[in-house]
Amino acid sequence: MPTPASPPAALTIAGSDSGGAAGLQADLRTFLTCGVHGLVAVTAVTVQNTLGVHDRADIPAHIVAGQIEAVAADMGVHAAKTGMLASAEIIAAVARACDQAGIGRDHEIPFVVDPVAASMHGHPLFDEEGLAMLREELLPRATVLTPNLDEVRLLTGITVTGRKDMHEAAVALHALGPRYVLVKSGHLTEDPECVDVLYDGESFLELPGPRIATVHTHGAGDSMASALTAGLARGMTVAEAARFGKWFVGNAVAHSYPMGAKVGPVSAFWRLAPEDRP
Repeated sequence: MPTPASPPAALTIAGSDSGGAAGLQADLRTFLTCGVHGLVAVTAVTVQNTLGVHDRADIPAHIVAGQIEAVAADMGVHAAKTGMLASAEIIAAVARACDQAGIGRDHEIPFVVDPVAASMHGHPLFDEEGLAMLREELLPRATVLTPNLDEVRLLTGITVTGRKDMHEAAVALHALGPRYVLVKSGHLTEDPECVDVLYDGESFLELPGPRIATVHTHGAGDSMASALTAGLARGMTVAEAARFGKWFVGNAVAHSYPMGAKVGPVSAFWRLAPEDRP
């Protein structure tokens, strides 16, 4: 039998969610359903369910960097993304390892920085030193930065209450160094639409979508960023990949399901054939 061609490979540098809804689990699930092979550099292991994050253990920074170096050198990376990075030391190690692997805005391999600073339950995921390191070391390396509105406030001090604020926030974030900024509007709950904003330093592209009436949105931000990353790995432009990510997460939220006592996960099952769905 002929050997099948290798698919593109995307790398997630993120923490593990024991509940399987967010983090690297959401990234790998999205990569698979978007047709790319998922590679992993685990940054932390959380003790987590729908009730919250109860504990965590951070992976040593040199092990995080070693994972990036190992898969990039042997298997190749077509695009990469970050999620929870846990500490300033890990952020610095990721920045160095990505530079060495040719990942980042000034290199060939696109780099999506999803600046995960708090869990969906409001638990902080790193301290002020880590936030400063994120601004100084990772944002200038980002091909695309994908913050939600809470992360916009943490990174810039801007509280977004409407679409005009999203444009202001995108400009402020772009000044910190990323090539593109995609401000996600999922938390702007009073807006009847869910309109995200992509900014390239010169022009704005609005990405509209319906606001789905569901509480089950765990992993939505991770899924959008990882679908965008998958699009880049498959050769899409940033604008095309952003539209793809928006389309993917809109369907994932529309097909979300209850799991556990509180907020359930968004779904990747909608991309399966009907006979393969649960």
